[in-house]
Amino acid sequence: MPIFKIKSYAKINLALNITGKKNELHKIESIISFIDLYDLIYLKQIKKKNHNISFNGKYSKKITKINTVTSLLKLLDEKNFLNNKKFEIKIIKNIPQEAGMGGGSMNAASLINFFINKKIIKIKKKELIKLTSKIGSDVILGIKPNNAILSSNGKIKKYNNNINFYTLVVKPTFGCSTKYIYSKVKLFSKSQFTHPKQGMFKAEYLKTLNNDLEKIAFRKYPKLKKIKSFLLTIPENIFVRMSGSGSSIVAYFHSREACSKAYTQFKRKFNGHWCIISKTI
Repeated sequence: MPIFKIKSYAKINLALNITGKKNELHKIESIISFIDLYDLIYLKQIKKKNHNISFNGKYSKKITKINTVTSLLKLLDEKNFLNNKKFEIKIIKNIPQEAGMGGGSMNAASLINFFINKKIIKIKKKELIKLTSKIGSDVILGIKPNNAILSSNGKIKKYNNNINFYTLVVKPTFGCSTKYIYSKVKLFSKSQFTHPKQGMFKAEYLKTLNNDLEKIAFRKYPKLKKIKSFLLTIPENIFVRMSGSGSSIVAYFHSREACSKAYTQFKRKFNGHWCIISKTI
């Protein structure tokens, strides 16, 4: 059986607003991109009764037996989308957990993309949305990963443009619990992305935006505020923003040279924290 290699890219939130709450779930709007940091998925079909799933790599230690990938395969088997086919799936985790970059969700989305592209599963759009929502609210964003604007009504508008940002992605030694961060949301923002436009990906517009979850995360983890404040002092940064519910902080630059200089300065000040130079795709 052939072995397939899949790149599962990290998702970043260029901006994020919480605009309300409905049925215990928060209404979110966000401007989303992907960077060339990725988990590697190796997949092959096997002649066994059960799937064989394993995680390796630096960020695989805390992954539980029930995760986005096992949940996806369970749902696909229940609906018999895989026609009783079983797979061995090995995932090398390069995306840190609890970082606000959707590592686990994008793993599930990447596998769905693979199964659809290889015509292993055939699924209608409505059923796909229903399936992904059972795994995680952001899984749908990784289906055909492109720059996207998520409106608070749940609609997603995707774009093929490359925004050409170099990013310094920083994650401290701790992660942020998505459940905890959202549980502390008390105030809501006015919707800004109801009428999405490609111009919303321009640097000058993005600079005017925010991530509503930063204040909550910074109160819980003052270190995050300290990291952002330092990154803002680095020359040539376009803007600095937390991704998702944290704990990753992303500094954006127009050139690799400026980003590399920022990397050197950051490591000099915060040598114990993980950081990586990346680029939007």
